[in-house]
Amino acid sequence: MENVVLVVHLLLALSLIGAVLLQRSEGGGLGIGGGGGGGGAMSSRSAATAMGTVTWVLAVAFIATSITLTVLSAQQASNASVVDGSELLAPANGTAPNAGESLLPPTPVAPSDAPLVPDAN
Repeated sequence: MENVVLVVHLLLALSLIGAVLLQRSEGGGLGIGGGGGGGGAMSSRSAATAMGTVTWVLAVAFIATSITLTVLSAQQASNASVVDGSELLAPANGTAPNAGESLLPPTPVAPSDAPLVPDAN
């Protein structure tokens, strides 16, 4: 079920991108773009076009599939918290793994017969 909704969601996303890109530019974005002469773009409300209606329908369907995927995912999730997961990793004796070990690489050990400080002679 979740895979079907996910495929529909992806198809809606691609269709929504296409519908937005096919719409006519109204201008006004960043002050660029063309608009016919006459009144300003804000003076009167333009009639809803077919592409505008298709875009709204696709947007509502996209949001609906987003919510559906969220609900399906929440139903399949376990009730364990991320914070509770740290207790699962700790050993039963209460010590942390690798306790007392350094994270630094081991230091080389000098042979026992070699002098520790080089002779300055």
